[in-house]
Amino acid sequence: MICLGIEGSAHTIAAAVVSSKGTVLSDVRDMYKTVEGGIIPIEAAKHHRNVKDVVIKKALEESKEKKIDLVAYSRGPGLSPCLHVALEAAKGISEHLKVPLIGVNHAVAHLTSGLLFTNAKDPVYIYVSGANTQIIVLENKRYRILGETLDTGLGNALDKFGRGIGLGFPAGPKIEELSKLGKYYKLPYTVKGMDLVFSGIVTKAINDFKNKKVSKEDLCFSMQETLFSMLTEVSERALAHTKKDELLLIGGVAANKRLVEMLSIMCKERNARFFSVPLQYAGDQAVMIAWQGLLEYNKVRKHIDIYPYERLDQIDVEW
Repeated sequence: MICLGIEGSAHTIAAAVVSSKGTVLSDVRDMYKTVEGGIIPIEAAKHHRNVKDVVIKKALEESKEKKIDLVAYSRGPGLSPCLHVALEAAKGISEHLKVPLIGVNHAVAHLTSGLLFTNAKDPVYIYVSGANTQIIVLENKRYRILGETLDTGLGNALDKFGRGIGLGFPAGPKIEELSKLGKYYKLPYTVKGMDLVFSGIVTKAINDFKNKKVSKEDLCFSMQETLFSMLTEVSERALAHTKKDELLLIGGVAANKRLVEMLSIMCKERNARFFSVPLQYAGDQAVMIAWQGLLEYNKVRKHIDIYPYERLDQIDVEW
């Protein structure tokens, strides 16, 4: 089967064509960005609406497929205005081609695409993106969240910090680059059992920058070292608790080389295998949406709608 996937849960509008053999036939994206400030949902949706037709057309043309069997879209979680754009686009294509339409959970698609693009079999998943920071395992046909952020996601924490020191959106890549020029400056370290708290650390860092107590470069280095150390601690605890020997890093923040390095070192010391989704598929894209659509085809489906607050531990794993 051939599936057209459409992603539009947050800052990226994307379309991809994927076969049921796992072959990526096309992968096209367009990302909403700002020079200052963060993501504004209405503006992001406007961006998606303006470019979606071009993105979808290009994905279909690059795939060179004459027949699409299924259309999948990201139903949630995400920003409602953006999710609506993806839904509208998917509905239109589905009706035009007269093929089935299926909505899939964006977070679950990250997990399953992690297995598609790596050799991991039964890992502890570390899902870190803008809004999400979760430590997850699959047990008895349900994703179980062993630990998560109690306030904001790791990606959003970095972006908020970046806005506070004038880096614009997305701030993650700029923080990673500036960190290479910095040295350690002590920041709060907040781990509560298996859960994480980031907001206070971000506030402290921004205030210290505004009060000229520390340089931008030192703060970028210290933010990464502190936040990633917290995540590495709870990840190691999850491996110990579950007795699993695989760790899989997924989500947009998986693109950060320092985070990958820290988790790799920890896994090596535990004789566990570390996997990270290829950089190309770490962030939001439609390849994972199309793949999840193929996995769920002919399974029980939800009503065609958006679900902005749907958690992955609400999903029955039937594929």
